[in-house]
Amino acid sequence: VQLQASGGGLVEAGGSLRLSCAASTSVLSMTLIGWYRQAPGKQREWVASMVSGGSTNYSDSVKGRFTISSDNAKNTVYLQMNSLKPEDTATYYCRANRRGYNYWGRGTLVTVSS
Repeated sequence: VQLQASGGGLVEAGGSLRLSCAASTSVLSMTLIGWYRQAPGKQREWVASMVSGGSTNYSDSVKGRFTISSDNAKNTVYLQMNSLKPEDTATYYCRANRRGYNYWGRGTLVTVSS
């Protein structure tokens, strides 16, 4: 499984971005697919995830501002990020679990200016 994240960029605080994670195989075959982020000098942290069946979960830091969704026809998972804050600045990665294996995509950098 290959994952390709895109959609990062520079945005002002309060703005929005939508990240995309394109998978090389059907997202319906994933047990779980999610987004993580890593800020400079910090550990990678979980942001949001979607399990098979469509149930979603969010970290407290993004709940109410970020939304994870999927387009099964395009084998793509999205992360809509609204009301962005400078502390959201990080490299964002998508991760999928399929048949007991974890797969990571290359990150996409999000920079939120104050």
